[in-house]
Amino acid sequence: MRSPRSRKTAVLLSVLFVLFLGLAGCDKADIQPANTTAAKTAIPEKEVDQAQLGDKLTNKPEAAEGRSANYAIEKASLSDAEQASETATAIDRKIIRNADLTIEVPSTTDTQQKIVSIAETNGGFVVTSEAKQRDSQEPAQRTLDIKLVVRIPENHFGAALDQIRALASNVPEAKITGQDVTEEFIDLEARIKTQTALEQQFLQIMKQAHKVEDALEVQRQIADVRTEIEKLEGRKHFLENRSSLSTITINIITPRPMVVMPTTGFRHSVSEAISDSIEVGVAILLFFVRFAIVMIPVGVLVLLPSGLLLRYVIRRVKRIRLAHALSATPSQ
Repeated sequence: MRSPRSRKTAVLLSVLFVLFLGLAGCDKADIQPANTTAAKTAIPEKEVDQAQLGDKLTNKPEAAEGRSANYAIEKASLSDAEQASETATAIDRKIIRNADLTIEVPSTTDTQQKIVSIAETNGGFVVTSEAKQRDSQEPAQRTLDIKLVVRIPENHFGAALDQIRALASNVPEAKITGQDVTEEFIDLEARIKTQTALEQQFLQIMKQAHKVEDALEVQRQIADVRTEIEKLEGRKHFLENRSSLSTITINIITPRPMVVMPTTGFRHSVSEAISDSIEVGVAILLFFVRFAIVMIPVGVLVLLPSGLLLRYVIRRVKRIRLAHALSATPSQ
């Protein structure tokens, strides 16, 4: 059996344990409201910090624009780095192809119509068409030289070029060039994304601006960014157009006549001297004929009136002298 002292000790320990548990429960209950109150007070402080940050952005537009630009550039750079390989494989190669041909054909006008038909069949069109008559002393050699500039879709470039070559009896000149602009095209897309992100950042800053001068400054920055975006998009569209449609320039001419130089010799020299003397005589005769024809209106309009006037003056002078002589004779 336990002694009375041991029982009292046990009872005392039990009471102390119960009191300890009660105090522990009260402490937990006090801690939870304190944490809740702290959380509630932390939220307004965070909102105050954001409001102060917005005020700083509106009060200091240059710093806000710098931070926004850096953030947009870093974001675009990271996205470009992640998608560089995907973009390189997803985008087709952008190659600007040009061809310059000079072809000899029997009839330039017929060949012109055939080339127009080839361009339209391959989904292309004629940009310019020029015709110039060849200078020559012989009427039979005054043919038309035609220049055509056609645009052909890039996937039909080779086929159309072969069809145009097949029309020629001879191809004196041919030049084909290709310019790969894929790298520039990808760079333009990245720059457009960067400028677009920067524009969005400025629009967010615009919403936080409370002063007129701040709003005008941000609006000016947005206008500059939009101008740069339109410039980049214009260059991108130009590269797309030039790479999707290849340019072929065709100079259509007729074969030039072959000039055979005669052999030299005594007989040839004599014949040349005779032909030269005949040409000189004909030239002199034509000179006098032309001179006579030119002098006819000169004689009628200038010499004949001048002669009649001179004759009238001479006769008038003679009459005056005769009158003076007759008046002097009776007085003597």
